[in-house]
Amino acid sequence: MGRRGVERRGYRRQYRPVGRERQVRAGELNRSFPRERNRIDFFKAKANAPTLLFIHGGYWQNRAKETFALFAEGVMAHGINVALIGYRLAPDATLDQIVAETHAGIDFLARQLPALGADGNGIVVSGWSAGGHLTAMALSHPYVRAGLGISGIYDLEPIRHSYLNVKLGLDEAASRRNSPMMVAGGPLKPLSLVVGSAELPLLRKQTADFAGHRAKYGLPVTYEEIPGADHFTIMDEMVAPTGRITTLIRQLFERTSI
Repeated sequence: MGRRGVERRGYRRQYRPVGRERQVRAGELNRSFPRERNRIDFFKAKANAPTLLFIHGGYWQNRAKETFALFAEGVMAHGINVALIGYRLAPDATLDQIVAETHAGIDFLARQLPALGADGNGIVVSGWSAGGHLTAMALSHPYVRAGLGISGIYDLEPIRHSYLNVKLGLDEAASRRNSPMMVAGGPLKPLSLVVGSAELPLLRKQTADFAGHRAKYGLPVTYEEIPGADHFTIMDEMVAPTGRITTLIRQLFERTSI
């Protein structure tokens, strides 16, 4: 994986708040989290609506949740709340700590949803790139009903042998315990995996291989390639109310409704 990889590019669209009075700012929701990076932004679509938790990417060492606020629009158009979760970045945090922070954030969000006027019967988690990896790692949380990984990384061994590991500092043991594809079995919850047909070959292979891994153990999984999409344009399918990723998220809520 070369230094001129996909994460060096950027989105052309800029962060902007979603909707009128829909965003509960971090200070209102996150008094328990003194670190800015561990805070959550909550976008309320309507009362008693289910909630999607979205985890940003950046190879665990750059980007922030605010950059991804515009991608809440697609699912919110269908009456689904969106929570954007942050986490500390490497090298300030190890990958073990980042995974633990994600689980702690889900614990916190679960306690807050009833007070926010949202459906408290579990959440669906989604994430892009490194966030796809964290989505797979979050699937084991008891409050998570289902997940959707977008262009994710599920076997960390190629990362461990690349320049990206300078900040991550993964050894073989850490790589293996944080690689969903190296764990026998997995959570018995629906997981949808998507990747663009114009994505880097390594990331296409990782997504297909992880889908095959889950299928091998009889775990619910779907795999789909978005025609013509690359690592960045695939997110157009989430920002649009009629986008394919938006549709897959809606279907996960329908499949796991209580």
